Amino acid sequence: MTLTTRQQEIKDEFIRVRGTWGESWEAMLKLDPEFLLAYLDFSAVPWRKNHLDAKTKEFMYIVVDAAATHMYAPGVRQHVRAALAAGATPQEIMEVLECTATLSIHAMNVGVPVLTEILAERGIRTAPAELTEYQERLKADFTRNRGYWNPTWDEMLELDPELFDAYTEFSSHPWKKGTLEPKVREFIYMAFDTSATHLYRVGLKLHIENALGYGATVGEILEVMEIASVIGIHSVAMGAPIVLEETAAAGLEAIPTT
Repeated sequence: MTLTTRQQEIKDEFIRVRGTWGESWEAMLKLDPEFLLAYLDFSAVPWRKNHLDAKTKEFMYIVVDAAATHMYAPGVRQHVRAALAAGATPQEIMEVLECTATLSIHAMNVGVPVLTEILAERGIRTAPAELTEYQERLKADFTRNRGYWNPTWDEMLELDPELFDAYTEFSSHPWKKGTLEPKVREFIYMAFDTSATHLYRVGLKLHIENALGYGATVGEILEVMEIASVIGIHSVAMGAPIVLEETAAAGLEAIPTT
């Protein structure tokens, strides 16, 4: 299908602003070019304000695409490529992924309080137990390695110190071995917590507070959220090429929405 003048203009503008093109964008362009333009305007907001540098923005796209709650591989590849082009090292990108992998601990952050609530209702646990020397050491290790302590960890430390010990080592690895700024690591946690496929408010609030403590600005924090807010486009990025394929298989012609 030959592109119309309008479609070519939109394609050129998309490539200029976002620096990429692919099958999904081509399918959207053919089916509904004005929708693609609207998405471009929506997704370009953080690229116009630029509170975050290009490399950090690409890190945030990697986070929301690679997060266990989303796992959009085409986006991961696109933004890894863009991050490398923006000057990121493979080690930095690996650190981004390592921080993103901590999302799964929210099974415990959500689950353990539910367990303690039920134990209290049954009279099995009426008050927090005094921490042992081992648990106090774990608390000190976490605080030293991760740079903070928050009551969200109290019940897990009390009821499952062995897991907490292992998680401290797991989650602290990038903090001990990595090179990213602490506030960038906090941006990573914020990005997957605020993402539509997770929406973990407790963690989001905690990591916003931590990021501010590391010197983050309101503009930077908003840009992390702006980047996370566009993952809904993956519904169309995944579906539009299928629409074109099935339309062709049915012997029909895809007519652009005007």
